[in-house]
Amino acid sequence: MSGTPAISRSEAGDASAPSGEVVVEARGLSRRFGKRWAFARVDLTVRRSERWLILGANGSGKTTLLRALATAISPSLGRLRLFGQDPREDLAAARRRLALLSHRTGFYEDLTARDNLRVLARLAGHPDADLGAVLDRVGLEDRPDPVRAFSMGMRKRLALAAVIVQRPELVFLDEPFAALDPAGMEDVAALVRGLEGTVIVASHQVERAAALCDRALLMDAGLPRWTGPAHQAWMAWKAVQAPLAAAAGGAP
Repeated sequence: MSGTPAISRSEAGDASAPSGEVVVEARGLSRRFGKRWAFARVDLTVRRSERWLILGANGSGKTTLLRALATAISPSLGRLRLFGQDPREDLAAARRRLALLSHRTGFYEDLTARDNLRVLARLAGHPDADLGAVLDRVGLEDRPDPVRAFSMGMRKRLALAAVIVQRPELVFLDEPFAALDPAGMEDVAALVRGLEGTVIVASHQVERAAALCDRALLMDAGLPRWTGPAHQAWMAWKAVQAPLAAAAGGAP
């Protein structure tokens, strides 16, 4: 691939990878903005009902990769298949089967949580959704105030409620623990555990996010460095970060 950075120590897959229906398949996936590669040469295979963690420091390319996998942005190079199909062949159909929780929630600020979910349920083709049960599940059943009055933790709860209402087969979560206190992180973690379908999480909260996942992909400086069981993600993270810490410690 001309012009993309070389990968010094990546592992696109490993012998312990489970078998099953492939939901996400990326081969040589790369994205650049101008002359800068946000991520390059990513190979990833995600099977139905798996939970994957894409981890890395800020600027590692994990969020841009997640957005590319979720069809929010287009890759510059490489191949992406969702549910066995190229999503570009019918983008609307592919997006009906997935949900993306990002920093930009897009709620109507002057509407209540229930009214926001009612609008979303209709747009998603589920006007019969039991909104009361969903709001009860995320702890927002008794909130009559508009969303503009919500704390960050409440917004995250509502975003997860929006995911539940859409009934997706594939869920993408971008930094679900960002800007939350420890109690809020625990609440969100419990809600993420209860999600159905296949889940892919991008986070730099390695230990907390790894506890929710089966497998992990480590990104560093836009490149895939390691793939393996999620419970080994912290060790892989430390191995990649150690040379950087040593270099910083030896600086004059």
